[in-house]
Amino acid sequence: MPQTQITTFCDNEIDSIYQIECAANPFPWTLKTLQSCIGGRYVTKQLLVDGKAVGFYVGDLVIDELTLMEICVHPDHQGKGYGQLLVDDFLKFAKNNDVVKCHLEVRAKNISAQMLYIKNGFMQIHRRTGYYPAKFGYEDALVMSLSL
Repeated sequence: MPQTQITTFCDNEIDSIYQIECAANPFPWTLKTLQSCIGGRYVTKQLLVDGKAVGFYVGDLVIDELTLMEICVHPDHQGKGYGQLLVDDFLKFAKNNDVVKCHLEVRAKNISAQMLYIKNGFMQIHRRTGYYPAKFGYEDALVMSLSL
């Protein structure tokens, strides 16, 4: 059974995190955007499996609300429960920091991610038309929220 660990990632680990971002997303964040989320009000965690980064998330903490800006598992490691481990850590961080509400946006066509969020108590509160770039045109975003 693989050994898993979730730790904070920082600048010196950004290359492996960015490789995951690019492998998992057809329209990845830029390296500069990802780097801009290190430190300050941002929460940056990576999932290590047997010492190797296979997933991560970025959260944005403002007063008592936490937004899941990005969550990502490398395609070679998807379907193994690692996304749930990251969501668990995100929610644990929220509870430990007196967060009252969590937010996120998800592509309307990303059904597996939506099911993960619903399973964890998130509910759709809004739909943003044409929010994400897509192969042809744009795709809607579902805005989801969870009260703690």
